[in-house]
Amino acid sequence: MSSEVKEAICRACDELIEGKHLEHFPVDMIQGGAGTSMNMNANEVIANRALELLGKQHGDYKVVHPNDHVNMAQSTNDAYPVAMHFGMYLIHQQLMVSLYDLIVALENKAKEFRSVIKMGRTQLQDAVPMTLYQSFHAFATALKNEAKKLDTASKGFLVINMGATAIGTGITSEPGYAKLCTAFIKNDTGWDVTLAPDLVEATNDTSCMTTYHSVLKELAIRVSKMCNDLRLMSSGPRTGLAEINLPPKQPGSSIMPGKVNPVIPEVMNQICFKVFGNDTAITFASEAAQLELNVMEPVLVESLIESQRWMTAGFDTLRVECIEGITANKAHCRELVENSIGIVTALKPYIGYSNCTDVAKEALETGGSVYKLVLKKKLLTKAQLDTILNPKNMIKPVKLEL
Repeated sequence: MSSEVKEAICRACDELIEGKHLEHFPVDMIQGGAGTSMNMNANEVIANRALELLGKQHGDYKVVHPNDHVNMAQSTNDAYPVAMHFGMYLIHQQLMVSLYDLIVALENKAKEFRSVIKMGRTQLQDAVPMTLYQSFHAFATALKNEAKKLDTASKGFLVINMGATAIGTGITSEPGYAKLCTAFIKNDTGWDVTLAPDLVEATNDTSCMTTYHSVLKELAIRVSKMCNDLRLMSSGPRTGLAEINLPPKQPGSSIMPGKVNPVIPEVMNQICFKVFGNDTAITFASEAAQLELNVMEPVLVESLIESQRWMTAGFDTLRVECIEGITANKAHCRELVENSIGIVTALKPYIGYSNCTDVAKEALETGGSVYKLVLKKKLLTKAQLDTILNPKNMIKPVKLEL
């Protein structure tokens, strides 16, 4: 290849990187041929733009040919998956920014709610007292754990088969091309890009994508659970838990005046459901590999990128439109604790199991408050009872000297 042709091809590629000429890519992401349609679409756009830059006519392929010059030492079966890997890695980095922004918002909200005591619940029944800080801190911890796993899984995108050409043997490429190309990409991107040790295996393998999306699905499960909790904790506002208030975003009914629904958590729930469905598509697409190639990569890639983009947008929406504006009903939360039977568990170390059982039984029979019954029976003073139920004594094991 002449240096003149090489420079024209490089300039054409730089323009594509800048986002130009995208109107010339009509091919849908989901396609037969393992990505050949998309690869040749790119080769043809690059070749014809290079011809323009050289002052030649479109289609003058004797000067710049889509296959002989642009595709040259490559095949769809190495160029397509490597390009897709890098695209997914770039989108992953954007996703992580939005995810950590959401985590920070949850941690800030936890700090804001440090002094708010509430009832913890198991099986939707009163359990033991805790703080609203602990609820939101647990949300943040769950997402941080998944974020670390997702970042680790993303490193699989940086193992490439560039130079493998058709099936991994490297046929039609120059000797040493695979290593040189990988070294150039690593230097150009600054990423820890490595060449797969077995290029035949790598050319039909899509496990890095299935692994990554499996972890993304785990993250979606955690986020969806959190959104379920937010909807429960804000339920009411008069006849539900009403521990927190979500920012009102729209009139909630076309027929019921004053009704406001938890629409932002509902949006995030539905995004997570979409991710669950995409994981099924990805599983089938990955399993469909036959012999030396997986021709189903296009739907696998499309599904994974859709999950990444939807989750990224969902994280930003959930943070800005919901999490940052949540407020706590502090007095109501404490009232629920004081009227709950579950409060007796926190009192057991101080008044004993038998006394706790008697108080709980009487409270159930009379509908009375455990808090008031303990004071009435003079099992504890108000100062002692309030010390036990102080939020700072709810967030870790303590032995109080009363």
